[in-house]
Amino acid sequence: MNIVLIGASGYVGSALLKEALARGHRVTAVVSNPAKLAAQPGLETVKADVLDGAALAPRLQGHDAVVSAFSGHAQADVYGYYVQGMRSIIAAAKQARVPRLLVVGGAGSLEVAPGVQLVDTPEFPPQWKGTAEGAREALTLLRAEPELDWTMLSPSAYLEPGERTGRFRLGTDQLLVDAQGASRISVEDYAVAMIDELERPAHSRRRFTVGY
Repeated sequence: MNIVLIGASGYVGSALLKEALARGHRVTAVVSNPAKLAAQPGLETVKADVLDGAALAPRLQGHDAVVSAFSGHAQADVYGYYVQGMRSIIAAAKQARVPRLLVVGGAGSLEVAPGVQLVDTPEFPPQWKGTAEGAREALTLLRAEPELDWTMLSPSAYLEPGERTGRFRLGTDQLLVDAQGASRISVEDYAVAMIDELERPAHSRRRFTVGY
């Protein structure tokens, strides 16, 4: 497939890029600093401001799908920057008439009890609150979108470097935990689940989650 990957030089984006290229997909990486990505077979790197939807849309045209690993971790106003960026990406994807938009979500909007989301619990780390609330708002925006074919994949609570095992569970809106009560997934296996969804769509216009 011929895909656009937004945020390809970031933590999750790098894992998605590696997985997509390993499977033979052609990737156009949209990044703010192309120097961060080394040249590789199957990879084209373009510089674009994600917040400029009108300029972003032409970069997306003609592709089979857009995968967004956009985040605002490095910004002073993480929440505001994230929501502004996601509004821009959604608008650009619609303008470019891209068949599908896949979005890296957060664990914060997953339920830990009926009606209780992880981000709203007292134990949720305050340093990640802005990102989690931004990802939750992004999910709200997508759910209200009447025409775009979107999918969001939320990781487990701990998304850490590890192994690519290919062995994990999928869920919907509830936080997944293992037999020891831990909620985790390696970034490598997260990438496997996302590219699986790209290749074999099973969650059109829905959010799903992945964990051990």
